[in-house]
Formats: sequence, C-alpha cells, structure tokens
Amino acid sequence: SLHLYIKFIFIYSRVILLSCCSSNMPPPTKKIKSEATKEIVPDANIIVQFKSSSGEGTGPQIELPHRASPQQLELLLNKLIKADRAEKRKRGDDDEDDENDKDEQTPFAFFIGDQELMGEIGDFVREKGLSAESALEVVFQPRAAFRVRPVARCSATMEGHSESVLAVAFSPDGRRLASGSGDTTLRFWDMGTQGPQTECRGHGNWVLAVSWSPDAKYVATGDMDGVIRLWDPETGKDLGRCSGHRAWITSLSWEPAHRCYPSLHFASGSKDNTIRIWDAVTKQCLRTFSNHRMMITQVRWGGEGLLYSASRDCSLSVWDADEGKLVRTLAGHGHWINTLALSSDYALRTGAFDHSASTPATVEEGKAKALERYQEATNNLPERLVSGSDDFTLCLYEPSKGKQPINRMTGHVQLVNQVSFSPNGRIIASASFDKSVKLWCGLKGNFLATLRAHVGPVYQVAWSADSRMVVSASKDSTLKVWDARTFKVRVELPGHADEVFCVD
Repeated sequence: SLHLYIKFIFIYSRVILLSCCSSNMPPPTKKIKSEATKEIVPDANIIVQFKSSSGEGTGPQIELPHRASPQQLELLLNKLIKADRAEKRKRGDDDEDDENDKDEQTPFAFFIGDQELMGEIGDFVREKGLSAESALEVVFQPRAAFRVRPVARCSATMEGHSESVLAVAFSPDGRRLASGSGDTTLRFWDMGTQGPQTECRGHGNWVLAVSWSPDAKYVATGDMDGVIRLWDPETGKDLGRCSGHRAWITSLSWEPAHRCYPSLHFASGSKDNTIRIWDAVTKQCLRTFSNHRMMITQVRWGGEGLLYSASRDCSLSVWDADEGKLVRTLAGHGHWINTLALSSDYALRTGAFDHSASTPATVEEGKAKALERYQEATNNLPERLVSGSDDFTLCLYEPSKGKQPINRMTGHVQLVNQVSFSPNGRIIASASFDKSVKLWCGLKGNFLATLRAHVGPVYQVAWSADSRMVVSASKDSTLKVWDARTFKVRVELPGHADEVFCVD
C-alpha cells in the first residue's frame, strides 16, 4: 500500500508540473494561427449567398465544397435562376416565355469583394484571409454572349492621310471607321474590305474630334478653328457647318439613343470655355453653357439627362441638358482635368446596336432596344463618372447623388491622359505619362493592378466589347493588348513608325 501511495504522489506531481508548465507557455503567434487557418480552410465547406450586381439575392444560402470552381458555380447559378423563374411562373408573376429555360447556359463572372474569382473558392478564401464561418457574398454578372478574338497581327495598313492621325472612331454597328487628321480631312474606311471608302474635305485646320451619332446616321467633326461639320457616312457628303465657337473644338458627344431616336442633338466643348448643344438637322446652336473659366477638355452626355463637362479650371460641372441649368459642381481635383468616362459609355455609344450589328426596323424598336441595352448596362443603378487629372489622380463619382467623390484614386506618378470604363462597367483603365496603365474597381474605385511594359507615355486605352481585354497606345510607337483577368500582356502590336496618338 505504501508503494502504491508513493506511485500516486509521483504521478500527481507530474500532472501538476505539466499543468503549471502549460499555463506559463506564451499564446500562439499570429503566424501559427494563420498556418492553422490555412490547414483548416481548404478542407472546410464554404457557405455562399449569390447576389446580382444590383444587390438582389438569388436563391438560398448554399454550402459549397472548397474545391468549387467558377465553372461549377456557373452551372449551379443557372439552375437556381431557372428554378426561381419556374416558381414565379407558377405564381403568375412572370408571363414571359424565357428562352433561357432551354439547355443554353448563361455565362457568368463571379466577384468576391472587388476581385473576380479565377480559381477554386477555397483557395480564394485562404489567400484573402476571409472567414469560412459566415456566409460569403458572391456577386455574379453575366458575361458577354460573344467573345472577341485577341488580335495576333496587323491585318491591314490603311494609308491615305498625309499628316498625323489625331482621332479614330468605329461606327456603332462596327461596319465603318472614321479618322480625323492633321491634314484637315476626315476619311471613312470600310471594315469589311479594310480599305478606303470616302475622303471628306471641308475643314481648314486640323481635325481634332470625331464622333458618331448612336444611330450611325451622322458623323460630327471638330477642328482647330472652332468649326464643327456634319457628314453622311454612307456617301461622305458634307451636310453642313455649325458655327459659334471662337477657338478649337476639344470634345463632341451625342444625346443617347434611348432619349432621342433618331439622333438629333449633340454637345461640343471648346477652348473658348463654353459648351454648346446643337441641332443636327438645322445646324443651329440650341443652348450655351459658360460657367468655366478655362478651356473645356471633355464633355459627356449621360443617360440620365445630365451633361458633364471637365475643364482646365480644375472643375467638373453637371448640367441639366434639357433646361440648361447647372445642377452641381463636383469637387476633388487640384489641377487640370483631362478626361472623363461614364460607366454606361459603351451602351450610350452603340445605342440600339448589339454584337450582331442588326439595324432596328422602326424608330420605336430602335428606341426600345437602346433603352433595354442602357438598363442592362447600368443594372438600374445610378451612372458613375470617373475623371483623370494633371494632379496624377482619378476621382469616381455618382453625380446624380452628390458632389463628393466616392473615391479619390492615387497611384500614378505623372498626369493621367485618359480613363475608360469596361463595357460591363466593372473595371476602369487609366493611361498615364508615367508609362503605365492602371486598373481600378469600377464600383468603388479600389486599385486592382498596374500594367507595365511600355517604355514611353501611354496616350490612350480602349476596351474590347466583351470586357476581357484592354489595349493601350503609347509614344513608344507600339500598342499592347492586356488580359483584364490576369493583368498580363497577351500580345504586343508593333508596326507604327512613330507615336500612336489614338486607339479604338
């Protein structure tokens, strides 16, 4: 019994000793915790809630395996949407025959926060340090129903201009290209044959601005003398001259097709500090705005009936286009504002034309189609406006709601030449003299990536119609096509012998 008692005391003392030692041990470090989390998250199921871009929930919260990929999420979401529509039809809430109920799958992109989901959801959660215990909001957005083939080579060299080409613009239906030059001419090019169509003479100085009407019936051009001319793109005929500006034309913008179809009105900005609205039929000035103290650098006619103007006086003005009244002045920049872009730009520019380029049969059909495409582009949310400045910054606004920016985006180390929203409105691309292109979240303005490869200032950027690629034009005489998902160069396009001033 004494032997057992001593053995018991020995064991008990060891337990006390171990407990004391363990109580004196320091807490686990953050590194140990993070490593433990990394071990747990990949094997855990993840609860997700699908939401549309407008914030509307789709289906119930669903528990997914950590290896779920975007392709699997796409299949699941299509089934949830079809089930939801079937339920609505049973209740009598949906009378339309939905073509999506067929075997065809709608392609979707998925976003968690500001980042697009590219791989397995478990890897994303682990990489971003997100909690797998609460429901994860996954925002979905339909992808383009078509895919733009990446450019691999120069398919045609279209010669004709005898001086620098200063502006290029594709027609809304994609069948023609218009180019304005320092040789004072406008030229139309046929995209089917990739050859010249018409040479248009009439300007007495450099053609600085070229803009197509959304119905593709007119082309407006502005020159260095302050003269605006209208042209028939079918025949190349000079339709008349709009006179009134006393200095060169810096920008042209047409009234959206869903507000006026066929196109009748357009706005112009000039170095004479004024904005004018013109009637395309009578060539008469309907209205003049003049609150800016310096040169107008950009005008944009928005889909909400507002007209936006940027100036070298560091101000951004919002106008009621119908009444000609100043709605508000937007704050944010401390130097010249060089460029503006709207989240709905692509839909406003192309009007009733989609990727099939079919022409509406009637005026009513054209206006309805343009309105449908505009609503699809905005998801029935307010338009967003982004500006770029000589103060090296961008500012993102919801101009219909207030004058303060949602976000002031910093990162460029030289002036910003151009900004452009992707057609789906999710990404902003900015071109700068610092030889880089930067990508930003189109919803909140958060920084996404810096694209570096040019060895000279980047003058302009342009998006592919499916929002998957962006192309940049530079002083280094090259263009570069970037993948908007991987942020890498897909292809470099040499061929020009000098600076590339414009791209579309």
